[in-house]
Amino acid sequence: MKSITIKSIELYPIALYMVEPLKTSFGVEPFKAAVIVEVVTESGISGWGEASVELKPGYGPEDIVTGLHMLRYHISPRLVNQTIESPVEVPRLIHAVRGNHHAKAGAEAAIWDAFAKTNDMRLADLFSHYAPDGHQTTNTVTVGVSIGIQPSVEDTVAIIQKRLNEGYGRIKLKIQPTWDVELIRGIRQALPDIVLMVDANSAYTLDDVDHLKQLDEFNLLMMEQPLPHNDILLHSKLKPQVKTPICLDESITTAHDLQLALDIDAIGILNLKPARVGGYSESLKIYAICAEHELPLWVGGMMESGVGRAANIAFASLPAVNLPCDLSATSRYFDPDITEPPFKLTDDSQINVPDGAGIGVKVDRERLTEAVARYNEKTPFK
Repeated sequence: MKSITIKSIELYPIALYMVEPLKTSFGVEPFKAAVIVEVVTESGISGWGEASVELKPGYGPEDIVTGLHMLRYHISPRLVNQTIESPVEVPRLIHAVRGNHHAKAGAEAAIWDAFAKTNDMRLADLFSHYAPDGHQTTNTVTVGVSIGIQPSVEDTVAIIQKRLNEGYGRIKLKIQPTWDVELIRGIRQALPDIVLMVDANSAYTLDDVDHLKQLDEFNLLMMEQPLPHNDILLHSKLKPQVKTPICLDESITTAHDLQLALDIDAIGILNLKPARVGGYSESLKIYAICAEHELPLWVGGMMESGVGRAANIAFASLPAVNLPCDLSATSRYFDPDITEPPFKLTDDSQINVPDGAGIGVKVDRERLTEAVARYNEKTPFK
């Protein structure tokens, strides 16, 4: 394949208003923040990536200010003027920067995009090239939808029905202590046959095990990250005490973490968020472990713009991603997005991988400029 040489890296902090704000146990943010990364090669090709950092360090330790700082002063200088023979070289080039996985993922994603475009390949096909033998893109991704904490059971049922009517086949509900068992009981009474899972976002402790056991009666697809975000051991103690499969999210930040979780039987399903693990090179290592161990796998999202969503959809089209992913249609999140064309849901709750080279969508620079101006106007952080 043709190599690329990085001429420059441009950073765009953005704010996008969401169609419907998502409330979790962390709270709710007024808009979607991120840093869009543009890698420009010496041949004039622009590769796009998204550092999906947030206004506050809730999901992870990074926020948009730290993301910008790390990208501008520590990550980009290690990449500019480098000749890249393969995108999987990138982690080695920025290895001296410890942590900051979301910021690293944004820069690496832009390089994957530029590399794919240089070689006139779809990003999905480039990922297939680095996946285990025989793991070619399926060209589609089965998706579900995530629903935040609502004021009442009735409000929750109403928005679930809205999503079902739109064609989503799997529903994920955010839960927290005092808003869990009775909520799910009410949902099951109203909609007994839907494919349903819950996401706790680390809101519980092992002292809550008897309470969490009550969720077993509701035939849930999984219970996602019930215990602390930095824990693996305690999940191994919870897992044999409940019937609902335990899915880990925040706990798994490297391939090593996943191997440890498997070794001590702390995990039944993995939610892989490429931003959380530092990018697609590490994601490919994690993917290979899941394929080897036949561990059920899906790709989660950070409510990315079309830049990050396109790359995640390309990755999620690999065949060992075998559960519905949190990569919903554009209309679920932004109107308008900063990319075209929008991602649309098919009749069978799927999203198709774009046909174009790289991420397959085009960044609308006018909308990007507007999103940067909105960030500069609205954010309390500079």
